[in-house]
Amino acid sequence: MPLHEINGQWLHYEDTGGKLGPVVLAHEVLMDRQMFAPQIAARNSGLRIITWDARCHGETETTDDPFTYWDLAEDLRGLLDHLEIQRAVIGGAGQGGFVALRFALKYPQRVEALILLDTEAGAEDPRKVAMYEAMLDAWEADGLSDQLAEAIAAIILGNQWPGRHAWIAKWRQWPRSLLRPALEALVGREDIHDRLGEIKAPALVIHGTADAAIDIELAERLCSELANSQPLITVEGGGHASNLTHPKLVNLVVQQYLSKLALRTPRGAERRAGGRRSNVKRRFGERRNPVRAKTGRRVLFPFERRIAERRAHERRESWPGLGLWKPGAYS
Repeated sequence: MPLHEINGQWLHYEDTGGKLGPVVLAHEVLMDRQMFAPQIAARNSGLRIITWDARCHGETETTDDPFTYWDLAEDLRGLLDHLEIQRAVIGGAGQGGFVALRFALKYPQRVEALILLDTEAGAEDPRKVAMYEAMLDAWEADGLSDQLAEAIAAIILGNQWPGRHAWIAKWRQWPRSLLRPALEALVGREDIHDRLGEIKAPALVIHGTADAAIDIELAERLCSELANSQPLITVEGGGHASNLTHPKLVNLVVQQYLSKLALRTPRGAERRAGGRRSNVKRRFGERRNPVRAKTGRRVLFPFERRIAERRAHERRESWPGLGLWKPGAYS
C-alpha cells in the first residue's frame, strides 16, 4: 500500500504511472480518491494520474487534530516532493478544489494548470454551516441513520444515482473521531476571492447545474475572477460530484483541455528511448563527402558543436524535473 509520512500524517495515494502528465486530483469532503475512478478508467494511454486521500479520509492514517485547507495544500506539496514532481496539473472536486486553489496561491511555480470541479473560492454559507453541524451532531451521537445517510447522499451524489449505496456503506465505517476535524476545515475556510487574480495558471472550471452544496453562481464567479480561466463548463443535471455521477461529459471536457496544454513526453526522453540517433544527428551529422562519394563510403562531417548547441537550446525550452510541457504552449 503506497503510504508516505508527510507532515505527521501517513498519506495514502495511488499513482497510475505514465509518461504524460502528471495530473494530481484531490477529492471532496466525505469522499476519497476512488471518486476519480471514472477519470482513471477513461484516461488516455500513458497519462499519469495521481489521487490521494486527505486527512481524516479514506486510507490515510491521520491524527484527529484540527487542520485547514492550507495544511492540506502543504500535504500536497509534500506528496509532490516525495514523487519528485516539480510541476503538475492540479485538480480537485469540492474540498479538493479548495485545496487546489490554495496550493496555486502558495506554490504557483508548481502548477501547470488547474481543473476545478464543483467548487468555489468563498467561505461556507452560514445557513449551511448550521445544517452541517446539526447533521454532524446526530452522526456523532447516534451513528449514521438511514435518513441522515440519504440526506448526505442527496447533497453530494444526488437522489437518483445508483452508486450512492456503496458510498453510504463507506460512511457507516467512518471513524467518528475523524468527522469533526473534517467538518471544521470545511466550515472554517476563509474567502479567497480577493486573491484569485494572483493565480496565473490556466484553469478549467466544471460545475453541475443541480449542485446542492455549491450554487452554480459561485462557480461563475470563480471562473470570472481567475486570471486565465476557460469559460465555465456546466453539466446538465450534475450534482456536487458531477465527475462521478456524469463522467462521460466531464471526461470528454478534461481530455480536450489536457490536449490543449500540449501534453507530451520530454524531448530528452524521446531521444534516449531505444538508443536511436536523433533526427538532428541524421539531418546535420551524416553527409556524403562529394569527393569520396564514388567509393560509396559514408563520411560524418564534424557536428559535435551543432548538436551540443541544439541540445542546450532544447533543455532551456523544457520544463525542469520531469519536463512534461513546453512553456507557453497553451498561451
